[in-house]
Formats: sequence, C-alpha cells, structure tokens
Amino acid sequence: MTGRQRMILFVLLGAGFTMSVDFSILNVALPRVGEGVGLGVTGLPWIASAYALPAAGFALLFGRTADLFGRRKIFLGGMLLLVGASLLGGFATNPQMLLTARVLQGFATAMAMPASLSLLTTTFSEGSLRARVLGLNGALLAGGFTVGALVGGTLVSLLGWRSAFFINVPVALIVLIVTPFVIAEGRSPDRVRLDLPGAVTVTGGLLAVIYAIIEKNIVAGVVGALLLAAFWRIELRAPAPLAPVRILTRPTVKWGNYAGLIVSTMETAMIFLVTLYLQNTLGFSPLVTGLVFGVPGLASVPAGIIAGRFLGRYGNRKVLAAGMAVQGVMTLPLVLLGTERVGLAILLPALFIGFFGHVTSLVAYTVTATSGLPDHEQGLATGLASMTQQVAITIGIPILSAVAATQTLALHGMRLALSVNVVVTLASVVLVWIGLRPRPSLAGPTVVEPATAADLIGSSH
Repeated sequence: MTGRQRMILFVLLGAGFTMSVDFSILNVALPRVGEGVGLGVTGLPWIASAYALPAAGFALLFGRTADLFGRRKIFLGGMLLLVGASLLGGFATNPQMLLTARVLQGFATAMAMPASLSLLTTTFSEGSLRARVLGLNGALLAGGFTVGALVGGTLVSLLGWRSAFFINVPVALIVLIVTPFVIAEGRSPDRVRLDLPGAVTVTGGLLAVIYAIIEKNIVAGVVGALLLAAFWRIELRAPAPLAPVRILTRPTVKWGNYAGLIVSTMETAMIFLVTLYLQNTLGFSPLVTGLVFGVPGLASVPAGIIAGRFLGRYGNRKVLAAGMAVQGVMTLPLVLLGTERVGLAILLPALFIGFFGHVTSLVAYTVTATSGLPDHEQGLATGLASMTQQVAITIGIPILSAVAATQTLALHGMRLALSVNVVVTLASVVLVWIGLRPRPSLAGPTVVEPATAADLIGSSH
C-alpha cells in the first residue's frame, strides 16, 4: 500500500466510522431528542424513519450518479450536506426542524456512503488487498456502531441530546478540507445523460415499498411494486440505463446483495428483540443493556480484519456462507432464553460468536457484490450494496416485530420471531451457496472452485 493509498484509506474510513458512531448515538438519545423538541412517544419512530427512507431510497441513484459525474464530487457533497443537516438538527427547536434535519442526514448518507465505497474499490485493485481494505472498513463500521451504543448514554447525559448531532461537524469539516488534496476525481470515461425515467421509478418504488413495510400500508406496497416493475422494463430498453440489467443478473451482484439483505435484516431485528427482552423481561437498565451488547460487539470488531484475510485465502463463497451460518446458528440459543437472569450465560457467548459471524458476512457480501466489475460501474455496485444494507436496517424490526406480535406473551413472541430469524438465515445459506457455485466454462470442463474473489467472478461468466 502506497502512502497516498494510506491517506485515502484514513479519510474514507474516518468518514464512515463517524457516521456509524453518530447513527448509534442518536438511537440511544431518541427519548431525550423527542422531549427536547416536543415530539411525542408516537412520533419517535419517525426520527429513525425520516433518515432511513432517503438513505435507502436514494443510495442506488447517487451511487450511479457518482460513476457518471464524479465520485469525489458526490462524496464531498454528501459530507457538506451532513454538516448542514447536523447543525440544523443540533439547533432544532421543534419537530419540523428535527425531522427535516433527519431527512437531510439520510440524503447525506445516500450520497457519501456509496461514493466512499466506490472510491475504495477503485483505489484498491480487486484481489487480496481490496478484500483486506473492505474488511477493515467493515470492522470500523461495526466498531462505530458499538462505540456509539457504549458512549451514547454517557455523552447525552453529560452534554445533552444536541451533542448527538454536533459530534459529526468537526470530523466532517476535516474530511472536507483534506479530501481534495489526497483523493483524485474519478468518473466514467464516457459522459452520458442520466436515465431520468429509471431514476424516478426506482427511487419512487423503493421509497413506497419501504414506507409500506414501516407503516404496514398495502396501497403503498402495491404502488412500489408497480414502480419497480416499470423500472425493470425501462432499464431493458434505455440506451444509457441507470442500472444495466446485465449487472443485476450477475450471480455475484444478485446473491451478494441477497446475502447482505438477509444478514442485516435478521441481525437488526435480533438486537431490537433482545433489547426489549433485557429491559422489559429481565429489568436491566439501558446502561447495562448497552454493556451487554457493547462488550461482545467490540470483541467482534477484529472479525472484519480477519474476514478480509479469509476472503483472499478461501474465496467469497466459502467465507460468506460460513459467516451467515455462524450468525444463524448463534441466534438459535437465544430462542431458549427465559425469565431468569442466569440466561446471560447463554446470551453473552452467543452474541460474541454471532457478532463475529455477522461482521464476517457483511465484509464478504460487500466484496462479493462489488467484484468482477469495471471501475466505471463501481458506483452502481456500491450503491446497490449500500441500498441493500439501508433497506435491511429499515425493514428488519417491523417485519419480525409483526411476527412477535402474533403471540400474547412478549417472551413467546420473541422466541417465535427469533425462530423465524434462524430458519430464514440458515435457508439463505443454502441458497447463497448454490447461487455462487462455480459455473462450467463454455469451453467444456467444469471450473474448479477458486481461491480468490477475482477467480470466482471469472468462473461465473
């Protein structure tokens, strides 16, 4: 790794780490934030949803825009918007200002995250080095979520809820100052017009579907499905499509993103359900709950670094399937939890090992979903990967909470929802394993399974 590559890595990983810290701090601060601006308990979920809708709905659009008009430009635009949105949120005096700030933060994430990831994938050539870099990226993102959860309560208690917004500003300003000196602009060599019909239909469709899941609105779901179907037809005929259909049908892109959707959906829901269990069933305080998740979470951060090395040694397919399997198997013991605190003897080891599998899966799906593509399509691929994770984080809690709500007792509901979690995750391991199997070469003989990500992609076509 050259000195310039190290500087690029420092800037981009620092930006991602800061956003993940802020995301988890704000989750801890939600009740205080609501009180501070006069937002009732029923309105608190919209503090998260106002962010999640644009963050998930516009990630694909901004990822492709970065390919066409400049990755550094979109990244800097996202960081600049983050500064403005964070200041607006920190100075908010009413619910309207606060929710506007959250929407703008969602847009900032949709701009900055895919652009940042595509800058990483175009800076580091496909192979073991890129896998290790993306592993480090995954480790720091996981570490950011964990650090935010651990220090969030203390920070908000000492400095107030506004600090959850202001913490972004100094780091984002440093990134804005340093980036032009260390990161060169990069975009598609052929300037083409943006596929406006495709952009409108895919963004509208994603927003409608996500809203339908959050609000359990059937009409919005139907509208979203129709818009996404229209998007697919538009992409088949567009001279310069927003998302060329051929990339969406690649096994690595398709199954990599499917794996990312499953592991993020199931893990987000598991954390939510177990948080309710710890506080409502076992009677733990929010601080103790944070420690229960935080200690295994910090210990699992090295998984990102280790996963990057495993990918180079064993290949995407094996590492991704193994990570998903570990996450699913380690959720199974949580189904056995009861009303006694002695259950922590089961919970803590299961969380520790499960988080390790989860972080490994996140790194492996990112590498898989962005491998084997030319540089001018990296923004699209990273936009898809970012969109997948944002959608998963948004829909996981509503879906499994609805499963849990079918039972009259909260403990029984948690057990049922976690059982569904295990079944879906382990079934998906089989699907991903089959979907990423090496294809026979057109020349005749079957290709032996590759040892590297690059080999896997080559054998898939």
